[in-house]
Amino acid sequence: MSYIVIEESPISRFLFSNTKTALFWLIVRVYVGWEWLVAGWAKVFNPVWIGPDAGKAITGFAQGALQKTAGAHPDVTGWYASFLQNSVLPHAKIWSYAIAYGEVLVGVGLIVGCFVGIAAFFGLFMNLNYLLAGTVSSNPILFVLSIGLILAWKVAGYWGLDRYVLPKVGVPWKSKPVLTR
Repeated sequence: MSYIVIEESPISRFLFSNTKTALFWLIVRVYVGWEWLVAGWAKVFNPVWIGPDAGKAITGFAQGALQKTAGAHPDVTGWYASFLQNSVLPHAKIWSYAIAYGEVLVGVGLIVGCFVGIAAFFGLFMNLNYLLAGTVSSNPILFVLSIGLILAWKVAGYWGLDRYVLPKVGVPWKSKPVLTR
């Protein structure tokens, strides 16, 4: 069976694969990482997220989202409301810890540039969940920037630990180093 290889455009190859754009992605990466780190850090040291009252904040957040399910054009869809009611609220304490520490880990991963594509994916996934819960804030901006970081994973961590880590661990489809000097 034959197949056709569709060549990548010069613009996308430059933006997402050329180390000349590494400085741009460093700025984006540190900005997004800082936003996650600050948000997570505040949660880790807040007793309604981590500690004796863990789960109270996420319970309030989920209940607020459930109130946005009414009307002709609800901010929160029925299937996501069902997820909040059946998966988040009964296990609020677990979700509270996962969110707080997850935000910190995403922030640290992006700031130091280690496994940038994976960290950006999990940040994007959290942004998506916040958006689905009807919270806008800075989530659309972080969502879009995370898409860029995911696409640019090969160079987004070039000025970071990925420059040294990825050649050592490789990638699933290639045993040779990903980044060459």
